[in-house]
Amino acid sequence: MQVARHVVCALSGGVDSAVAALLLKRRGYQVTGVFMKNWDSLDEHGVCTADRDCEDAYRVCQILDIPFHQVSYVKEYWNDVFSDFLSEYEKGRTPNPDIVCNKHIKFSCFFHYAVDNLGADAVATGHYARTSLEDEEVFQQKRIKRPEGLFRDRFEVRNAVKLLQAADSFKDQTFFLSQVSQDALRRTLFPLGGLTKDFVKKIAAENRLHHVLQKKESMGICFVGKRNFENFILQYLQPRPGKFISIEDNRVLGTHKGPPDRPPGSVPGPAADQPRALDRRGAARRPGPRQDDGVPLPVPPPDGASAVRADPQSRRHRVGDGREGRAGPRPGTVCRLLQRG
Repeated sequence: MQVARHVVCALSGGVDSAVAALLLKRRGYQVTGVFMKNWDSLDEHGVCTADRDCEDAYRVCQILDIPFHQVSYVKEYWNDVFSDFLSEYEKGRTPNPDIVCNKHIKFSCFFHYAVDNLGADAVATGHYARTSLEDEEVFQQKRIKRPEGLFRDRFEVRNAVKLLQAADSFKDQTFFLSQVSQDALRRTLFPLGGLTKDFVKKIAAENRLHHVLQKKESMGICFVGKRNFENFILQYLQPRPGKFISIEDNRVLGTHKGPPDRPPGSVPGPAADQPRALDRRGAARRPGPRQDDGVPLPVPPPDGASAVRADPQSRRHRVGDGREGRAGPRPGTVCRLLQRG
């Protein structure tokens, strides 16, 4: 008799990861649930939200009759995610802590814990994403030490696992998984990749998972929560006041608190006309009206390089003179490229 494959599923205390664990068990796998505590935080009522989420995750495991484990990565999160967030924000860049958290915490710390400590054949999360591997192909993957030196890039090409867009394009989370290592992707299952959010909720309602179904969906940066972002960030970074100066006549237009209140290139707020901001590099900027302008990008085919570095050059001209500025991402941002077909 064949032994059931062991899949360790990350549980957040929310509906997505709960349904992911349920679907894995339905497929006949031996499922273990693991809750990760990554941040010590109190809500507006003085309740630790991580403890509440942990209780919800534990209750999911009770309903599904699967083992439950809890791990703490508070120290790792502070060093690898939050410290990086503060450093980048202070430099005026636009960090995305969710991308960094997936890379260093969920698909590194948790991944190694599941494989090395719990003996997992594969790990799973409730992300809305897919990969180019079928379930059985994931279980056939063996951990291969990445070679150093000359053949390192060629190794990546020959063994590349593609990260694919989820069926629910609105909930698709491949952007936030863009820096997950190939080693982790090879041994990861995404049970919700082919489902819509509405169908996931329907599954939860039909399987006694009402306590997670009723929870409000988390949005934004996890460690900020419902707090005012400026008040939160000023607990860790000192403001650096400065002035808005016209590039035409060096006239002082106003003052700002500087990073972290106003990163270079940011938009000051709602306005009747199109707002613009002046950054320290001296370029006038407007918010970009286009998400997809049909501009061809120098991107290699899927079996080519796995990353492309862009070094755009700024152009200076008077705003309103009829000439278009150059559209592009702010410094420090990550973009996601999807292949059609």
